[in-house]
Amino acid sequence: MNLEFKKYKLANGMALMVKENHHAQSVVISGRLRGGSGLDSLEKMGLADFTTDMMRHGTTTRTFSEINETVESMAASVYVDCGRHLTTFGSKGLGEDFGLLAEIITDCLSNPTFPLEETEKLKGQIITHLKEVSDSPRSMADRHFRELLYTLDHAYGRPISGTLESVSKITQDDLVNFYQQNAHPQGGIVVVVGDVQSQAVYETLEATLGQWQPNHAAPDADLPLPRPLIETGRRVYPMKNKSQADLALGCIGPSRGMADFGAAYLGDTILGQLGLGGRIGKSVRDEGGMAYYARTYLTGGLGPGPWYIYAGVNPNSIEKAIDLILLEIRRFREELVTEQELADAQSYLTGVLPLQMETNEGIASILMEIHLHQLGDDFIARYPDLINAVTRAEIQAVAQKYLSHEVYALSIAGPYEG
Repeated sequence: MNLEFKKYKLANGMALMVKENHHAQSVVISGRLRGGSGLDSLEKMGLADFTTDMMRHGTTTRTFSEINETVESMAASVYVDCGRHLTTFGSKGLGEDFGLLAEIITDCLSNPTFPLEETEKLKGQIITHLKEVSDSPRSMADRHFRELLYTLDHAYGRPISGTLESVSKITQDDLVNFYQQNAHPQGGIVVVVGDVQSQAVYETLEATLGQWQPNHAAPDADLPLPRPLIETGRRVYPMKNKSQADLALGCIGPSRGMADFGAAYLGDTILGQLGLGGRIGKSVRDEGGMAYYARTYLTGGLGPGPWYIYAGVNPNSIEKAIDLILLEIRRFREELVTEQELADAQSYLTGVLPLQMETNEGIASILMEIHLHQLGDDFIARYPDLINAVTRAEIQAVAQKYLSHEVYALSIAGPYEG
């Protein structure tokens, strides 16, 4: 299995990766800029997310309505958003419209105007969304879990979208200042996959995105490593009007670039992904009958994200479900996975990648991952061997290193006050 693609460098230093795929008439543009919600202050959580959302709400050459009308006339999409480390942007449309899509994306990134009326409209929409999130047991369990695991002193412990209190304080001037200080192409990457010619893509982006060269310095977007968890934290967020409780339980896992991430990836597949939730799903959901769902989530990216179990639980069975989850973690740490479990997980994961490569979005995602985590241009060719080389002992080692049944963060949200 291999994937040929072209690599370029734009005038402003942004990396460009292009994969021609002429089996469909569409094209996908996917980009990343350094800096995301990790640049927020504690008082103005949600500022980066608000700012990036506003970048397509009007530019020096197009109003928000004109952007929408142009994009809709092409049956396309254009977005700007952010994560904890990165600002994300991209588009999907027909290959023949690539030039105009590149122009609109460049306009949104380099010329946003942050009109006051649009700012107030979007602020209201964000506040409405945050109110909806605050009424979701799953969302509140996740939010409090992160806060317990990382604390609010670290970006990983804060909600990317902010809170009702923090977003209410954000002004138009805050958005403009954040943009002027932090939006920068240095260290950025754009991936293009679809019905296009590589050289033409380079020339188009060189003439548009490559000319974006701000006169301010790039931000220091590096985040410190989080402090390790030294004692168990438990938090209950009562929501009396709900019929289901949600819980999140786990620890700090590896980042994507760690040498042992592959073993953790296989281990996570066995512990909580295969079938209806791996060992966790079988124990808590199928055999215990205590959960509507129970799975694991390994979130390693540019930094050490959580490795945790999440479950939707009958409120009367919460403590029993927690006991079963902790028992499965202990067994995962103390006993080797079986040969059959390892073989099943390896078969599953080596089969997922070819399926992902059947779409332009999937290919773009893989190329982005290769670049961001420095996996090597031949990663796709090496991937099956990397997965099949992982041993049972290596899985046990990562379980013992990253997971614990004694020291962990646990949050519960729903009709429960225990």
